[in-house]
Amino acid sequence: MSSLTDLSMLELAAKLASREVSSVEATQASLQRITQVDPKVRAFLRVDEAGALKAAGASDSRRKAGSPLSALDGVPVGLKDIFLTEGVATTCGSRILEGFVPPYDATVVRLLKEAGLPLVGKLNMDEFAMGSSNESSAYFPTHNPWDLTRTPGGSSGGSAAAVAAREVFGALGTDTGGSIRQPAALTNTVGLKPTYGRVSRYGVIAFASSLDQPGPMARTVGDTAALFQLIARHDPLDSTSANVETPDCLTGLEDGVRGLKLGVPREYFADGMDPEVAGTLRASLEELEKLGATLVDVSLPHTKYALATYYLLASSEASSNLARYDGIRYGQRAKDARGLKELYTQTRGQGFGAEVKRRIMLGTYALSAGYYDAYYLRAQKVRTLIREDFTKVFQQVDAIVSPTSPVPAFKLGAKVDDPLSMYLMDVYTLPCNLAGLPGLSVPCGFTQAGLPIGMQLLGRPFDEARLLRIARAFEREHDFFRRAAPV
Repeated sequence: MSSLTDLSMLELAAKLASREVSSVEATQASLQRITQVDPKVRAFLRVDEAGALKAAGASDSRRKAGSPLSALDGVPVGLKDIFLTEGVATTCGSRILEGFVPPYDATVVRLLKEAGLPLVGKLNMDEFAMGSSNESSAYFPTHNPWDLTRTPGGSSGGSAAAVAAREVFGALGTDTGGSIRQPAALTNTVGLKPTYGRVSRYGVIAFASSLDQPGPMARTVGDTAALFQLIARHDPLDSTSANVETPDCLTGLEDGVRGLKLGVPREYFADGMDPEVAGTLRASLEELEKLGATLVDVSLPHTKYALATYYLLASSEASSNLARYDGIRYGQRAKDARGLKELYTQTRGQGFGAEVKRRIMLGTYALSAGYYDAYYLRAQKVRTLIREDFTKVFQQVDAIVSPTSPVPAFKLGAKVDDPLSMYLMDVYTLPCNLAGLPGLSVPCGFTQAGLPIGMQLLGRPFDEARLLRIARAFEREHDFFRRAAPV
């Protein structure tokens, strides 16, 4: 039964359609795999065994009656703990929400349920999605299945690790500055950050509202495309949701890259990149060229300001969004507080971790009287310049190719006391969020030590189908997409 977990989502879906395998069997295999490896990986904060098996049984009944809800009906998946899930505790990796049980589903959760996918459980994450290593989780760090002494990346590290360790067939994460793509690169998985507004944020616990975007994580490009199509829906409950048609990403997935122009930004190949990452990326670019793509040298001149711009804007929005955690409406409340001011300070002091406090303080400072114009307003202006850089480049090319992470997975604890070094892990991913563009990380090789390396693809707004097509052309040439982590 455990061999079922080696199947891709689409392979499992085909077996479910032919009734060669049942959803209950697949879900039991997933739960068995979690029992076997999660004590070492620690990807799950909580497993909903009863709920997943009930959903799987309902799926089997629909398949028997010839009325599946979708092509992926019955395929078990996991959820980052940032998505509100009715009746299942949702903590966003924070003590301040410990024990909080939402009364309703996030839109993406509802869409997965309506498509018939059993939801196996809630996956570990950096607290309030603030981090690049999963070490700021208030509960425990997640370990990389490729080397248990190393980080799987963050903040969607639990989602990436669970997929890489074959605990679930796919998962949802969120990406604010690279939090889907960076952990995908570090775990040999595929991660798609959709265009801002493509996937509803309703019921997604907010970090930075102008940057956050949910997206799929899976083992193959086809799985990623299929999962993406289920959640890419216009949602009137989200005022930033784009009223665009749901894309058909599977039909043209095998069309290849011949005739496409791919931009290679010189600013993304600067000093500081790990030599093995740089070498693997150069080799990958040559492969894309052999497959028929044309490589074009391009420039994104304001990239050097992206890191500072991102952390000012994201921290400012976090300062505002996290003001709601006051010990009064929901979540944890300080027990010994005397008076309203003490209730606020003690609840937030006890409930928030160090990284969250750091970003709240930075954002509050940037928004304060006398500093708003110098920091926040100026950062917004630079964000516009970064967006214009991409607009100009996309007049010349069809997509952009770059590294996803400057280094492979690093040791747990190596950067936890050096916030700036940790922030630099997102240097290649966060410009995409500032511009609201789609981005995808696809596996492109391994270091000599056996650590995964990821290649990033960036595209025009709402052009996710083209990114998936490019990634699939590259995937067809390699077997490492299906290589199992040694955990």
